[in-house]
Amino acid sequence: MQLKMKVAAAAFALLASVAAQAADLKIGVIVPMTGPFASHGKQIMNGVKLYLAQNGDTIAGRKVQLIVKDDSPGTAGDASKRRAQELVIQDNVDILAGFSLTPEAFAVAPVATEAKKPMVVMNAATSAITTKSNYIVRTSMTLPQVTAPIASWAAKNGIKKVFTIVADYGPGHDAEGQFKKTFTAAGGEIVGEVRVPVGNPDFAPYLQKVKDTKPDAVFLFVPNGEMGIAFMKGFQERGLAQAGIKLIATGDLLDEDVLDAIGDPALGVINSFHYSQAHKSPENETFTAAYLKAYPKDRPNFMAVGGYDGMRLIAEALKKTGGNADADKFIEAVKGMKWVSPRGPVTIDAATRDIVQTVYIRKVEKVGNKLQNVEFDQVPEFKDPGKQ
Repeated sequence: MQLKMKVAAAAFALLASVAAQAADLKIGVIVPMTGPFASHGKQIMNGVKLYLAQNGDTIAGRKVQLIVKDDSPGTAGDASKRRAQELVIQDNVDILAGFSLTPEAFAVAPVATEAKKPMVVMNAATSAITTKSNYIVRTSMTLPQVTAPIASWAAKNGIKKVFTIVADYGPGHDAEGQFKKTFTAAGGEIVGEVRVPVGNPDFAPYLQKVKDTKPDAVFLFVPNGEMGIAFMKGFQERGLAQAGIKLIATGDLLDEDVLDAIGDPALGVINSFHYSQAHKSPENETFTAAYLKAYPKDRPNFMAVGGYDGMRLIAEALKKTGGNADADKFIEAVKGMKWVSPRGPVTIDAATRDIVQTVYIRKVEKVGNKLQNVEFDQVPEFKDPGKQ
């Protein structure tokens, strides 16, 4: 009798385990789907859904269920924290993902820690984000990582005096700090610096100050979207290029989402970034062809790749764990993970849970009838210098 009870208990435990593994895998995605940063959320979700369309919506025997929460406005973080709490408490999600802007990621990090949920950051780019919870892993970039290469390039190519303009929040501060550090170490001089509000600032007074200062170049970081379009319009209208002032930037400014809207004023601008639609590789050709077929009205950009690779990381981690989304097991599974992304080879640094990748120096050129960021130099296997 006792033996039968033990066998029955073992069988019940096995069935319970199988049932748990077979339960839907709930991924709570927190992104802006309305408001000024709606394009961020759309691109991230396009990437996530494209990966599932190509690879199937069942991972390690568990059907994927995406629960998307709009956290607009996304610059304060309060809405993001509320959405994360809803996802954990009401929806009982297994994984938190998304996070377009830094304040969102900072606000949700304590929720991930307390609830012991893996948190996959698909865009937000302040260096310190992965230090805010042991359960965070990032598949996008950091601002120091994509800034240092353009500072080095500038110093090597006759640019001696630079005026910096950055958005006044975490990534902007990171970009400003890293540019100054790298550029001055190479012998360059910062002749002016301005932090502008995130949103729709009037760039006119800042651009006039730049023109009066007469630097060799302006270094710019603003989040991709309306701010970059407004800056480029002002840069042209105030004749800074005609005054001999170059513009260098991180690739956010010239993202594929806004490149067509900026138009010809973007031609010739040198920038550094980790992904371009024009990147030449079999993986990117496959990705861009599938993307344009699925979303013919959009151009694939770095946020789409962040979402696509984020979903891939989730899938590969769960294959390693047999479908178990336990936060400690999940994070252990992603450490040191390597794959070839549409952007090129990437690795998850086992020590920082941040991405190691190639950063490219690009120039905006017209390819056929399209403006593209054409890569002409690269820094391979580049770690986030903000953590060094």
